[in-house]
Amino acid sequence: MPPIPQEVKRDVDSIVEAIVYLYTESRRLTKGMAARYGLTGPQLTVVKLLESLGDMSLSDLSERIHAQNSTVTGIIDRMEREGLVTRARSTRDRRVVHIRLTDQGKRLARDVPLQPAEILRTALGRLSPGEASELLRILTKLAHEVRGIVMQSSPTEGS
Repeated sequence: MPPIPQEVKRDVDSIVEAIVYLYTESRRLTKGMAARYGLTGPQLTVVKLLESLGDMSLSDLSERIHAQNSTVTGIIDRMEREGLVTRARSTRDRRVVHIRLTDQGKRLARDVPLQPAEILRTALGRLSPGEASELLRILTKLAHEVRGIVMQSSPTEGS
């Protein structure tokens, strides 16, 4: 990777610090809030997602929380045992399983105040439309660059 020009390095370091702060603060808030309600962070995320978006397929849920289906299956297994969610096969496609909050899960979701993602949404909502568009453009470009670097540095299968 080419070196970062010195005149840009300070800004890059500050940007990395801001991203790390947002990530760690979000994790800290999620973990603390989840523990108060006897949940794990991912379970809290699932409860709040289902509350706001309604029933979701396992694959949609996996995509939303950026986790593999097998990981989400484990989360849902525990939540189902605790009476927070149920599974229902789709009537259109029997391969699709929809996850739904139970009445107990809905009560819990209502009891949990703002999820950390809502705090971030509120803060982002305070940006001007131009700032929000520019931030989206830059973050999308950054995500693309990171993906490219990761792909280049990952060993290819079979080699």
